[in-house]
Amino acid sequence: MDFARRLVQDWQDALGTELLGAYLIGSLAHAGFSWRYSDIDMALVTAAGLSDQELGRLRSLAVELSADWGPKVSVFWADRQFSLGRFPPLDRVDYLDHAVALVERERARPARPTLEEIRHYLSGAPLADWAGRARRFTAAETLEPKDHKAYLRTLLYPGRFCYSWMTGRIGSNDDAVAFLSEKPVAGLDLGLVGRALQCRQTASNPDALFPARTALPSQVAACAALVTAA
Repeated sequence: MDFARRLVQDWQDALGTELLGAYLIGSLAHAGFSWRYSDIDMALVTAAGLSDQELGRLRSLAVELSADWGPKVSVFWADRQFSLGRFPPLDRVDYLDHAVALVERERARPARPTLEEIRHYLSGAPLADWAGRARRFTAAETLEPKDHKAYLRTLLYPGRFCYSWMTGRIGSNDDAVAFLSEKPVAGLDLGLVGRALQCRQTASNPDALFPARTALPSQVAACAALVTAA
């Protein structure tokens, strides 16, 4: 939090009056932050959006401020009308429901994505990208340290996917596991998601979970069946 506040001061100096608001979203805003596995999700709303050059400068300022935290910063951004930028539907829901303002001159209030829009988004690139990672890890013979974060996220993702698909909301991994315990999805191994969540909570290495990679095709199939049934 201290890093984020100091970073926003630097960003405010760089953008001046163009910056309408800077916010925390993601796990720092709605709980579940892991110092080892989480990104630092930050949302910027500006009057006219950000150029590639401006965005690159903001990312450089983050790394200059902290070699540890700076590379973890993930920037979501939009113009005042939310007609430009990087703000997928679920992250827009996160902004509307959970954003923690670090600086704010004007509050932009985009239209809330409908459940249909969220499902259309989830059934596209997010599902395809996760399925691709699942196939890669299923075929892998070893788990390299550089892949610990990606592997753990691959194990966790079906929980949050199903939660958002069914509710149209975004929440923590804990929220997803609790919800699916009450409303299970056919074919989904929620126990595996729960073990991955425990690993995340304790900031442990996921090596002990690597044998479970053989369950990933079934997790993908369960999520695909949920999509098909809608």
